[in-house]
Amino acid sequence: MIWVGSFKSLQTVLGKHPFTGAPLDVHTWVRSEIALISPLVDWLMSLIAVSRCVLGDEQFVELALREALSNAMLHGNRLDAGKLVHIRCCCECGHGVFIVVRDQGHGFDPSNVPNPLAVENLGAEHGRGIHLMKLAMDEVSFERGGTEVHIRKQSGTEQMALAQRSHKRIVRRFVRRPWPGVRAVELG
Repeated sequence: MIWVGSFKSLQTVLGKHPFTGAPLDVHTWVRSEIALISPLVDWLMSLIAVSRCVLGDEQFVELALREALSNAMLHGNRLDAGKLVHIRCCCECGHGVFIVVRDQGHGFDPSNVPNPLAVENLGAEHGRGIHLMKLAMDEVSFERGGTEVHIRKQSGTEQMALAQRSHKRIVRRFVRRPWPGVRAVELG
């Protein structure tokens, strides 16, 4: 189901709608006001939790979403309440979550962001958000000249399937080339 509207309007509508856990696609927007981050994140995380798209990894999605919204408001829109932050959240049980956060700023070059782990940056007040997003999510990319961040977290079942495929490739490679004197048996 696709839901489009301002955060306030969707919060009212979806608060009354019996969400069934079906695939969810939410397009919403908020003014660049720091006070709106927590209510928006709490609301989106409740929808993500009900969808069961990243069961057990919700805290990572929440961290990355908070950082993306904070960066969009602070650095992108420079806390200009006349500028909006657009959010698209797509999730489906067993398929993970994909979130796009877009600001109305001038963008930036992600390759010019200082390394937050460098000694000279350890005391800095800002500069850890992108690093935290990359640690928390499976995929992070910047589009539209840095005005858009795309973050993705796979579901536990997707992660398990990828691990199993990788393991099977390694086992097959190993079995095909055993060293002399070693007998290899392919399992499963």
